[in-house]
Amino acid sequence: MKKLLIALVVVVAAGFAVVSLIRPTAKVALVSKGTAYKASPGSVTVQAEFLMELKSEAGGRLISSTLEPGKHVAQGEVLAQLDTGDLKLAIEQNETDLEATKKSIAVGSAIKLELQSAREALENAERMAKMGAYALGELEKQRRGVKGIEQRIALEDVQNAQKIETLENGLKVKRRQMEKMTIVAPFDGVVSVVLSRPGDLIGGGTPIAMVISTSRTVEAAISEENFSGIRVGQKATVRFLPYGGWLYDATVSKILPTANPETQRYIVHLEVQIEREKLIPGITGEVNIITAERPNATVVPRRALFGNNVYVVTDGRVQLRQVEVGYVSLTAVEILKGVVPGEQVIVEELEKFRDRDRVQTQLVASK
Repeated sequence: MKKLLIALVVVVAAGFAVVSLIRPTAKVALVSKGTAYKASPGSVTVQAEFLMELKSEAGGRLISSTLEPGKHVAQGEVLAQLDTGDLKLAIEQNETDLEATKKSIAVGSAIKLELQSAREALENAERMAKMGAYALGELEKQRRGVKGIEQRIALEDVQNAQKIETLENGLKVKRRQMEKMTIVAPFDGVVSVVLSRPGDLIGGGTPIAMVISTSRTVEAAISEENFSGIRVGQKATVRFLPYGGWLYDATVSKILPTANPETQRYIVHLEVQIEREKLIPGITGEVNIITAERPNATVVPRRALFGNNVYVVTDGRVQLRQVEVGYVSLTAVEILKGVVPGEQVIVEELEKFRDRDRVQTQLVASK
């Protein structure tokens, strides 16, 4: 009998062991008390803040360039140079003409000598007229002659000033043209495409390269039904597809006033707490903008919810529960009815389980 009982115990223990081994393992999280967040979901896209065609305002032959695809450039850095040889010769000629004109004016006007002689003659005529030895008609004629010479001098002064101004303005224009033939980076960025190389003859306004700014904009597209509660300054969480499940904190920085006419979704700009080099133009993801919160709520991980149901594990058996859902965020769901804090809900591979399945459990983190 002893041997029989021992054998029976061994068989029973082995049976329990086999049953335990063949039971699937359910990864579960605890229903907990915490703050529930109401969040407006949306999709995000990283955009380069500026994408600019680098153009030359002036035409000419490109004689040097440091432009290469992938090159990082700083604002104000010289990137390309057009041939300025002819323009330099024109500037030198203008400078010579200006200097000669100034010297000519400094020598003095012959008309001023004529005026001096005419004034001396007028003074002599006035003395003689006082003595009655000079005709008044002739005196008046000399006075008109002096006045005419004075007007000629005033007109010459105006013409000389105009000559100087014209030459100086011409120099300014040519020097400005020379500045335009030196192409500099308009902002900090990266060269994406090079369209012209040294030796090319280009026209004014011809693109020679494409430059993408290093500054980035994270745009969130929000549907009309989720847009009304969004305000500048609200907190958000962002997940980018290339970086898996990693969540980044963010803040709403700008709200555009109109919807995209093609998608009918509103655009919101986000300030994301992430390394700048990770914000590669074109990558996408999802966002949840926190628009309301409720403390001391019953919450479960969002991945535990399917439809309005969760799987609760009680005494090693799966139980399908229908729940009433409150606030929903990117990672958690508020449950108003259906579960209580301390219960265990299945959070992974939900498709493997059915109501009343026998399982063994493995507790995992809620997030």
